[in-house]
Formats: sequence, structure tokens, C-alpha cells
Amino acid sequence: FMFGDSFFKKVESKTKVDKNTILSLAKKLQDSNMKDEKVLNEIVDDISNLTGRDVSSEKKKKIVNAIMNDKVPKDVDTMF
Repeated sequence: FMFGDSFFKKVESKTKVDKNTILSLAKKLQDSNMKDEKVLNEIVDDISNLTGRDVSSEKKKKIVNAIMNDKVPKDVDTMF
């Protein structure tokens, strides 16, 4: 399933995150070991920076532990 340019333009207009950044993050997620704490910390930092939301060390630790223990909520917004 491929996303068209109109999809990326819509996302970019709502989030101010461009297509290359989205694809780069998607590739990083796809290629990553989701059980590697260092990788997960980097991904949380990337998402935090993209969304402009600060994530405290304590909250980041909770997110990483939740992912490593397969306890990820269905609604990602609740994680932040």
C-alpha cells in the first residue's frame, strides 16, 4: 500500500512535518529492533521533536518499557 503525494501534503499541512521526514522515520521504525532500549529512546526523541512535545525522562522510560513489554496502548496520543 503506497501513500500518494496528496496524503503527504495533507499530513504536512496539519503537522508541519514533511514527506521525507515521515518516510525517514517510517524506515527507521521498519528497520529497528523494537526490543532495543537505545533504539526506542532515539525513536521517542525523534517523535517528540517532530511533534514539538517535550517528553520527560520518566515518561520516556515508561513509553520505552511499555513497547519492550508489548503493552502499547492502541491510542498513541495517550502515551504523550
